[in-house]
Amino acid sequence: MKTLYDVQQLLKQFNIYVYVGKRMWDIDLMALELDNLYKAGVVDQPTYLKAKIVLRHEYRLEEEHESNKQR
Repeated sequence: MKTLYDVQQLLKQFNIYVYVGKRMWDIDLMALELDNLYKAGVVDQPTYLKAKIVLRHEYRLEEEHESNKQR
């Protein structure tokens, strides 16, 4: 699991489709849904951790993009 698309495909396996309209909000919601899946025991720890790392990375990239856009 290396990209946001990979995380979306993981969530899609559980019929979870996320589109809020703003990429940062989408990432936040994906992280919440992933947490819930892990707590429910349907996602194993290695998969969960890889997905969380991807989401954090994508969120940071989006923050940088937003800050550069405002300059």
